[in-house]
Amino acid sequence: MSDPPARHGDDPHISLRLARTNAEAHLYMDLHPCDACGASDFHPRSSVVMIVHDLGSRYHGTCPSCGTEREFVFRIPEQTHAPSGDAVQYGDARPSELLDPGEWLWVADSASGQGPADPSGLSPEETTRQRYFLAVAVAAIAEVLKFVPEGADAVPDSAFVSERGHSVYAAEPGRFSKPRLEAVLGAYRDISMRFGATRVDETIPGTTSTASNVDQEESTE
Repeated sequence: MSDPPARHGDDPHISLRLARTNAEAHLYMDLHPCDACGASDFHPRSSVVMIVHDLGSRYHGTCPSCGTEREFVFRIPEQTHAPSGDAVQYGDARPSELLDPGEWLWVADSASGQGPADPSGLSPEETTRQRYFLAVAVAAIAEVLKFVPEGADAVPDSAFVSERGHSVYAAEPGRFSKPRLEAVLGAYRDISMRFGATRVDETIPGTTSTASNVDQEESTE
């Protein structure tokens, strides 16, 4: 029988942001490098903690570059979902609380630019790698679309809250129209199929490996 989750502070004003999946939590950490030295490499230990009345996931460890102690704590969803097919999924139907739509589009751009749109001439390993990055791009565009309110035709200005998100939006606001996002999503799906993706479906909640290739199981302190 495991020990109960460790308590992590008792401040009733603490409000944890939800990490809908382990994949989303790790992506968030990847996008937030060490404050002391700027290094993004981080291999945290994970545990379940209690924050007032919420269960949270605590990721903690030292920066391998400068030795600074680092910690991230997120709220855990009431229900978790298993991976589905080849899809990379960062959450359920709710918009992300960790990344804004501009950050998700930045992730999609970064992932889709990791390799060619045609697998011709690639080795099996290269094909597998690019199929993964395209799946990330599909999932990230799907996350952007979750910020479009019902009946609206674009992501609202108020959804952009991060410096990176504002920058991406300011560079080309038209990229956040619903028709354009749906067209890009369809294009990424089609390209993914060229690389042998058997299923690219962002609508089914679930998780898969992230860039950090972490295990989904949380340990308990």
